[in-house]
Amino acid sequence: MSKVPERIVVVGASLAGLSAAHALRAEGFAGSLTLVGDERHAPYDRPPLSKQVLRGLFSPDTTLPRHPDLNAEFRLGTPANRLDLDARTVSLGDGTTLAYDRLLIATGTRARPWSKPKEAALDGVFTLRNRDDAEKLSARLRAEPRRVVLVGGGFIGFEVASTCRDLDIPVTVLVRDGQPLEAALGPRLGGLVGEIARERGVDLRLGAEIESMESEGGRLTGVALRDGERIEADLVVVAIGALRNVEWLEGSGLAADEGGVLCDGYCRVLRANGDIVPDVFAAGDIARWPNPHGDEALVAVEHWGNARAQAKAAARNMLAGPAAGLTRHDHLPDFWSQQFGLTIKLVGLTEGADGFAIVHGSPEERRLVALYGRDGRTVAAASIDSARWLPAYAAAIRERAPFPPISDAIDQPRLRIKEP
Repeated sequence: MSKVPERIVVVGASLAGLSAAHALRAEGFAGSLTLVGDERHAPYDRPPLSKQVLRGLFSPDTTLPRHPDLNAEFRLGTPANRLDLDARTVSLGDGTTLAYDRLLIATGTRARPWSKPKEAALDGVFTLRNRDDAEKLSARLRAEPRRVVLVGGGFIGFEVASTCRDLDIPVTVLVRDGQPLEAALGPRLGGLVGEIARERGVDLRLGAEIESMESEGGRLTGVALRDGERIEADLVVVAIGALRNVEWLEGSGLAADEGGVLCDGYCRVLRANGDIVPDVFAAGDIARWPNPHGDEALVAVEHWGNARAQAKAAARNMLAGPAAGLTRHDHLPDFWSQQFGLTIKLVGLTEGADGFAIVHGSPEERRLVALYGRDGRTVAAASIDSARWLPAYAAAIRERAPFPPISDAIDQPRLRIKEP
């Protein structure tokens, strides 16, 4: 790595970018620090957008705290559009160019749009990712629509559905494949969340797809399903995943594609040929990195905790001298969601799990802790209104504890060990 940096540029002015900026100053960096963001807003917190902001409990202004001595330049509302590794410059949408000694890529994700542009542009069709999205959708929910249709079976869709029911708005959720939340929680817990949603009045349709959206005068009036049914609705919220913001890196020579920006365990970005770029780092939703808790499998996770932890690791490594050594990013992915009066938390990653056991509580109680196993060891734990147990199981995941876990403990039910 080159000499102590004088100029650091962070592309991405959200949680990861701001966390890195704070960490850089805390680590003693006193040089020029610039944060570039494509949104006009100062860095803000996203989790409340699909929860408290939609319900009107919070203002859309969820700006993150900024240390008064941060001494950073913010270039907001100005996206980066090109990276030149040889010249060590980032070109911006306003025609200016920023030179750097170290660069952090933290450009995150955006909502995946509806596949038909004319339908996506209808008045009444929304996605939910940023502050402006939340502000506009919240206003429409306060106008008491006849019905909201949610497309997608992930956490964002179900949090919006929960908000609709809290506001006594009729809501239909369309899940094309499998069970709700299956990608994160597996089919059994995902199916349980689906049951709970139905109990709260959600019209949940599994295996359902939209054939077309219907409109009058550019305004949504309903959706036609592939099975021929028509659902009248004022609003459709498309919650079908996210796209990583890598387009500006095209032609840079970095290993960047729809899966994210590839980096090593120390947050250093790799070239397409696998070589490390010693002065370029990545953090947050955009980064695809080897997970030490998953046998070094490459992962990219859209979790609040990982964005902060990875940003801090990247900041330390950006400043590490030859004798200091690098810090491995070893955060155990974790996530939480509030919906239908329940708090769901997850530690670890369930992908590839081949075993499932409920170790506390039961589905009937709507309070439980479940473990996920793969190849004979514990890889993830999920709780529904039982989060106090999770720290112990997070430690078990880190220690590569065996699966199935111990059975017949005094505070456990008889273990229900199944395919996940």
